Parts: sequence; C-alpha cells; structure tokens
Amino acid sequence: MVALTLVEAYVDQLETAVAAERNGAGRLELCGPGEGGLTPSPALLRAVREAVRIPVHAMVRPRTGDFVYTAAEFAQMRAEVAMVKAAGAAGVVFGISHPDGTLDLERMRDLITEARPMRIGVHRAFDATPDPDAALDQLIALGVDVILAAGHAPTAEEGIACLARLHARAAGRTIIMPGGGVRAPNVQRILRDTGVQEVHARASDPTVFAALVRAVRG
Repeated sequence: MVALTLVEAYVDQLETAVAAERNGAGRLELCGPGEGGLTPSPALLRAVREAVRIPVHAMVRPRTGDFVYTAAEFAQMRAEVAMVKAAGAAGVVFGISHPDGTLDLERMRDLITEARPMRIGVHRAFDATPDPDAALDQLIALGVDVILAAGHAPTAEEGIACLARLHARAAGRTIIMPGGGVRAPNVQRILRDTGVQEVHARASDPTVFAALVRAVRG
C-alpha cells in the first residue's frame, strides 16, 4: 500500500464540501462555479469555513479562459486575495501567465506578499508553461507551497513520468500534487510511480470521491 499524506478535494458548494470532509478529504480547494473554478463568493467561503474542520484553500481566479490578466483583472485578484485572507482561509490558489505561457513572476510575487501567512498554491497554469523544470525552479524560488499539476499532460495518469521527475527535482522544497482525472482505478498507480504524497480530485460526486479515498487507503 502506498502511504499518502493527503487527498485534496475540489469543491464548489457547501454540501459537497461537507461531504468531502466526511468522506476523508484532508484539505479542500474551494472554488466558485465556473469552468476550472473561479474565486468563491465571500458568503460561500464563510459558510464552508464554519462547516468544516479541515484546511480550506480558496481559488483566486477572476474569469474562465487563459491566465493572462489585464491590469483591472489583476487589481480584482489582489482584492480577492485580501478577502480570502480576511475570511481566515488556510491557503490561496492562483496562477498568472504571460502570453507565451511563462509565469508572470512579478505579479505572482505581489500576490504572495499580500497573501502570507496563508499557504500558497499554484493551479494548472503551471501545466501551460513551456518548460516545466524551469517553472518549478521559479516557483520554488517564490516560496510556493503546493503545485497542482497533471505533468504537462491532459491527465495526471498520462503525465506520470513528468510528475515523477518534478517530484524528485522539488526534493521537498515544494509539494507536487497530481490532479486531473485522478480516480479510484488509477490513484494507486499515480502515487506509486510518482512518489508523491498528495493528490487532488473533484468531489462533486460524493460516492466517487469516497471510492477514491478508499482506494488511496488500500
């Protein structure tokens, strides 16, 4: 059996957040409705924080689509980071890119400064970077705590080789957390072949999520 530190659940409703905790999630990534997840409303964040005991990381993403943001959108992100911090979330998740897919490190550094002492997660904007190894080194230098990634592939299972390399390269300086198509039938292989100790999965269906957690626990 593969040892696991944590299963993070992607949730966008109060009911699924509560169910995810009950079914064994160790942390929540809370998003507002929208393709890929948007910033949750203050009311939703507050309700989830009051209803669960496990850490809540909140998405900060002003719109669907790419991760190249205008000055107005970046200002909105700064305000949303402040809102998440004031609400008492344990962490915040975001990513900002240049048009060529490289990470906008200057803007991300600004948001990290605003967000601390919350933990910092970077979402799958990482998978859009042209050089995952270089991007990993940059995020480690910024002090990012968790990187959600599918290994520059459509799913984490397809990206196993890249995820394993990134996990080894990180060497404990940040957490590589596979996400994207992580399910009960493949989670043991992902954990075994990458060496990671955290995975990320959608918890919109409590039955499917509970099956995943059971598979993780062997």
